[in-house]
Amino acid sequence: QVQLVESGGGLVQAGGSLRLSCTASGRTFGTYVMGWFRQAPGTEREFVASISWSGASTYNADSVKDRFTISRDNAKNTAYLQMNSLKPEDTAVYYCASGGSTSSWNYWGQGTQVTVSS
Repeated sequence: QVQLVESGGGLVQAGGSLRLSCTASGRTFGTYVMGWFRQAPGTEREFVASISWSGASTYNADSVKDRFTISRDNAKNTAYLQMNSLKPEDTAVYYCASGGSTSSWNYWGQGTQVTVSS
């Protein structure tokens, strides 16, 4: 069983930055693909970014490309999402997830709220 805990959300003005963290329990963090998703009110959860177990491969959704960066530190069992140039449309609850592949997300965190004011 893997438990994921997100932190770092909050209120920020448009154009600002936030860094989200996702800390995992267990000794197998380094074997999992990690991802970030978000869900705004009245919408479905959408993919934001993913990173391979080694950190060598990352993928971003088009909506956040060149603004968001996903990374991980396996020694700290933590994944990060650096969010720059934030826009009001980035407002959502952000969730981290882990799994064996980008098509198999087995574990989810409880989410952290990000609100971007205009």
